[in-house]
Amino acid sequence: MSIAFADRMSNVHKSFIREILKVTQDPSIISFAGGLPNPASFPVREISEAATAVLKDSGDSVLQYSTTEGYQPLREYVAMRYARRGLKVDPDEVMITSGSQQGIDLAGKVFIDKGDKVLVERPTYLATLQAFGLYQPEFKSISLLEDGPDTQAMAQALDRDNIKLFYAVPSFQNPTGITYSQKKRQEVAGLLNEHDTAFVEDDPYGEIRYLGEDLPPVKKYVENGVLLGSFSKIVSPGMRLGWLVAPKEIMEKIIIAKQATDLHTNFFTQRVVYQYLTTNDVDSHILKIRAMYRKQRDTMVQAIEKHFPEEVQYTKPEGGMFLWATLPEGISSLELFDIAIKEKVAFVPGQAFFADGSGQNTLRLNYTNSGEEAIETGIARLGNAIHSLMEQKK
Repeated sequence: MSIAFADRMSNVHKSFIREILKVTQDPSIISFAGGLPNPASFPVREISEAATAVLKDSGDSVLQYSTTEGYQPLREYVAMRYARRGLKVDPDEVMITSGSQQGIDLAGKVFIDKGDKVLVERPTYLATLQAFGLYQPEFKSISLLEDGPDTQAMAQALDRDNIKLFYAVPSFQNPTGITYSQKKRQEVAGLLNEHDTAFVEDDPYGEIRYLGEDLPPVKKYVENGVLLGSFSKIVSPGMRLGWLVAPKEIMEKIIIAKQATDLHTNFFTQRVVYQYLTTNDVDSHILKIRAMYRKQRDTMVQAIEKHFPEEVQYTKPEGGMFLWATLPEGISSLELFDIAIKEKVAFVPGQAFFADGSGQNTLRLNYTNSGEEAIETGIARLGNAIHSLMEQKK
């Protein structure tokens, strides 16, 4: 039987990372592949107490349908935390979403027509290429430097290509760990404002900084900015709760798009998370996460210095969950992956993060879901695999 699928499905593939994670189910493999928070950070007891309290106090209402925009007190809470970071947000500009991933999809629905030119970082978040890809845009890429995008090249792209939308992760970028400097944030905002280009800023890691000084979201300086956030990194990823911030004109369209998708985000989960946030010291909890991740990050950096060939370049993130490595030219991370799996260690080959298909010699490493001993052992194994492959290529 022949089934005719929509044209939009022809160029969108399965999640590369999800396919890799199937390979890493072997418990003997040390995996740096997934973008997973450390389960030790999950407030299991506190969430259990919050769920019990919500059901006891408001059981009938929390199990009912709710509004598309989300639970008003939770939206007010999000706005309050942004105010502490120097960004003024009206609660009416906040929508609660099913993870920040849904925010990406909703932005794609609202902004992207077939053939529109969408600018992304080189490399960019893999799932965004998948989500936006369904709307059949033409992707353009802008290279990342140590302090953010190449703004000169960005200006040329905006002038030349009639860019409809720019998607970026300015803080502790997935996959590289790079963070935009304050100067770059303002330069990027200025360019976007000049060209009336829509901006989707993905900020799931903004509160997970353990080095350097906090910086406000780029949206603080952008007129047409959409800002995405997530409770996945500071509460729990399994609860699938995030948010989207947008000015009223954009929010009206986002609401319509979400109503067509799921009516509203899981209301019970919203109430449980709000109960948890307002009855616990969340800032203290975040400080514990930062301390844990700082130690894991430092362990991986030190292990790389010890075990990787000196020709391998790598980032030293100030926060977030990922580190990015660049192998010498001509050394394929896909070939390396096959060798590494035999060494019982896994990572994500970097090519999947490039809209233009480049990056064959790059790879992403996650350090937050492995203990320090596993990081040391896994990086030693990966170092052996890199040395082996480089020897083969001589």
